[in-house]
Amino acid sequence: MIDIKHLNHGQKGSFDLYYEGTKAGNMTYTSAGKDKIIIDHTEVSPEYGGKGLAKELVFAGAAYARENGKKIIPLCTYAKSTFEKHRELHDVLA
Repeated sequence: MIDIKHLNHGQKGSFDLYYEGTKAGNMTYTSAGKDKIIIDHTEVSPEYGGKGLAKELVFAGAAYARENGKKIIPLCTYAKSTFEKHRELHDVLA
């Protein structure tokens, strides 16, 4: 089971991913003005690799952006690659 928790600390925030109750990864972002966020880091612990968990984090960030009228600037190489591969995310791409 996957659980993703969003933490917002003003200008910075993160999405923490828990896999079967254990923290397995996270994605961090920084606000860029009122209507954009910059995804700057995505990481999943090596023992959880190959399960698509990093992709789940990027999709959670996209859902957050849609719900809050924000656009995403993916500076993290993984997030950038995910946006390039998934056209369904392009609506929130800055």
